Amino acid sequence: MANHLVIVESPAKVKTIKKFLGSSYEVDASGGHVRDLPKSQLGFDPEHDYEPKYITIRGKGDVLAKLRKEVKKADKIYLATDPDREGEAISWHLMKALKLDEVKNKSVYRISFNEITKNAVKASLKAPRTLDMNLVNAQQTRRMLDRMVGYRISPLLWAKVKRGLSAGRVQSVALRMICDREDEINAFIPEEYWNLDASFKIAGMKKPLTARYYGPADSGKEEKAKGAKTVIRSKAELDAVMKDLENVSYLVDEVKKGERVKKAPIPFTTSTMQQEASKALNFSTQKTMRLAQQLYEGVEVKGHGTIGLITYLRTDSTRIAEEADAAARAFVKEHYGENYMAAGEPVKKNAGKIQDAHEAIRPTDISLTPVMVKESLPRDLFRLYQLIWKRFAASRMAPAVYETTMVKIRGGNQLFSAAASRLSFDGFMSVYVDADDEEEKGQTMGAMEKGSALSLEKLEPSQHFTQPPAHYTEASLVKALEEQGIGRPSTYAPTITTIIARRYVAKENKNLYVTELGEVVNRIMKQSFPSIVDVSFTANMESLLDKVADGTVAWKTVVSNFYPDLDEAVTIAEKELESVKIEDEVTDEICELCGRNMVIKYGPHGKFLACPGFPDCKNTKPYLEKIGVPCPKCGKEVVRKKTKKGRLYYGCEANPDCDFMSWQKPSTQKCPKCGSYMVEKGSKLLCADETCGYRMDPAEKDK
Repeated sequence: MANHLVIVESPAKVKTIKKFLGSSYEVDASGGHVRDLPKSQLGFDPEHDYEPKYITIRGKGDVLAKLRKEVKKADKIYLATDPDREGEAISWHLMKALKLDEVKNKSVYRISFNEITKNAVKASLKAPRTLDMNLVNAQQTRRMLDRMVGYRISPLLWAKVKRGLSAGRVQSVALRMICDREDEINAFIPEEYWNLDASFKIAGMKKPLTARYYGPADSGKEEKAKGAKTVIRSKAELDAVMKDLENVSYLVDEVKKGERVKKAPIPFTTSTMQQEASKALNFSTQKTMRLAQQLYEGVEVKGHGTIGLITYLRTDSTRIAEEADAAARAFVKEHYGENYMAAGEPVKKNAGKIQDAHEAIRPTDISLTPVMVKESLPRDLFRLYQLIWKRFAASRMAPAVYETTMVKIRGGNQLFSAAASRLSFDGFMSVYVDADDEEEKGQTMGAMEKGSALSLEKLEPSQHFTQPPAHYTEASLVKALEEQGIGRPSTYAPTITTIIARRYVAKENKNLYVTELGEVVNRIMKQSFPSIVDVSFTANMESLLDKVADGTVAWKTVVSNFYPDLDEAVTIAEKELESVKIEDEVTDEICELCGRNMVIKYGPHGKFLACPGFPDCKNTKPYLEKIGVPCPKCGKEVVRKKTKKGRLYYGCEANPDCDFMSWQKPSTQKCPKCGSYMVEKGSKLLCADETCGYRMDPAEKDK
C-alpha cells in the first residue's frame, strides 16, 4: 500500500512520475490552482492591512475531496508543483486547502525538479525542503497588483467606451508600446538615397564582381579612419558622381584578408524560445508554450515509455547543470569530433535577472536526438523539440570561422568597395543556424592584388527611401518586453493573447497592428492612469516583485504603496467621467426598415450604425466614416475602413466598383511635382508615389 503521496500540478505528469517511483508512492494532481481571490469582489481589504481573502475555485471541490482521502492514507506528503513562484504559491494553497499545516503524525515537504526524469525526481525526494514563503508572497503580490488594476480600471473603460473592456497591469503597457510604435511609423518621413553598383570583369572568373559606391578617395583622414561610407542623397548628387566617373580607369586600391569568428548561441530562455519559434516555425507565443508544456510534462517515446523531453519551460536563466553540460560536450566529441567541441562556457546574458536559479531550456537527454523521437511525436511537437535540441547542442560547440576578403576599387577620384566571405569551419553551424542569420555573400574575389587593373562592365544606380521602424511581431514584442524588464517568462504569452483576444490589437501576416478600439483604450489609460502604462514604472514594479521573492522587501509594503495612488487616480477619473456623457451620434443615414435616423454605437469591433428604435427595430449597418476627401481614382468619397481583424485603412465608398485603398490618410492636396495624391505623415504631407519623394511642410500646406 502506498504510504507516500506526491501532489503535482498537471494530470499529464502523474503517469510519468508514478512510473519512476513505484508502488510505495501515490501520485495525484491538483490541476493547477485550487484557491483564488473571489471573482465578484476585489478580494482583499485595504482597511485591514490588505489581507487577501481566498476561496476554493469553482469545480475544484471534487479534486480537493479526492486529495483529502489520499492525504489520510499517507505518512509523508510531497508537494511537487512547478519550480517557480506560481508553483510555490500553488503548493501553499494546497497546504491551506488540505489543512496540511494542521495534520499530526504526518510529514509534509516541498520538492521541485527542473526536469521530469527518473534521476531528477528521485534526487528531489532526497532533498525535500519547507515552503519558501518569499516566493509565495511574490506571486501573491503580483496577483493582487493585477487584481487592483483590472478590477478598479476596467469598469471605467466600460463607462467611457460603452462596452465590456478590460485593463491589465502588463497588458496595458504592451498595448501602449504597440501604439507608440504605430505613432512612430505614422510620423516617419522617408529620406531619399541612391545606391550605385559597379560590375567588373575579372580575368578567370565567369561571374562579374559587384562593388558598391563607397565615397571620394580623397576623404579626410578622420573620415577614412571611421570607415564611413558616403551616402548619395539625391539624383543631383548621383549625377555629380556619375560625371566624375566618366572615362576613368579602374584599379584595385586595397585588399584586406582576414578571419571572422561567429560565436555559438546560448541555450534558450523562455523569451528566446518564443522568438525563435515565431521566426523559424511561425508559431504564436501561446502555441509555443502549449507545445513546450507537453514536452516538459512527458510524451510517449518508442523504446523509452513516457518521458519528459525538455527541462522547465519558464525561465530567464542561461545556466546549464554541470552534468548536462558534460554529457552534451561528450556527445559533440563523439558524433562531430573534438575540434567541434566548445573550448569553454558560453557567455551568459541577463546574469543579474535570473529567475529562481533555473536552468536554461534544454533536452533532458542529449542522446535522444530529433531523429530518434520523430516517429513518436506529432509534427509541431517534433519541430519544437528539434529546435530546442539543436540550439542546446550548438551552444556546446565551437564557433564557426569565416575567411573574409574586402577590396576597395578606385575609379578616378571615387572608391567602390566589395566584400566576400567563405565558411572555412562550420563549427556549431553544422547543427544550428539562427532564423535571423542572412546568407553569407556568395561572390568570389579571385586572385586580386593591389594595383591590378579592372574592366568596368556597367554602372547601375538605384533609388531607395529609408524605411520606418517595423511593426511589432509577437517575437519582437516579447524581445522588447524582456529588454524593458516588463513581465516575466510566464507572462509574455498570456499578455499577447489577451490584447489580441480583446481586439485591441490585430495580427496580420505576423505583424501586430493597433485597432481603433485599442487606440481608444490606450488614450484613456494614458490620460487617466499615466503611471500604469509607464514602461519604467512597470519595470520598477517587476524589480520590486523580485525583491519580495528574495526576501529583501515585505510584500505588504509594495501593495500598500501602490494601492492608495491607484485609488486616488480612479476617484479623480470617476469624477471627470461623471460629466462626460457620451450620447449616441445621430447620422443622416435613414433606417430602411422604420424610417428613423440611425445612430453611431460602439460594438466589439468598433463603431457601427444602429437604429435607435431598438428593440422594436434591430437594424444595424457598417459605419463608413467619411473624411471629406474625394477618391483619387473615381472621385467619390474616401471613408475610414477596417480589415476583418480591425486594422484601420482608407478606401473608396464605391468598393467593390473602385479598388482604391491607402494605409495613410489621403489629402485633398495634389503633388505639385508629379500630380499624384498626397497622404498625411505626422505633421507633413508626402506624395503617395514613393518614387517621387516630394514632401510638403505644414506652413507650405496651409498656403
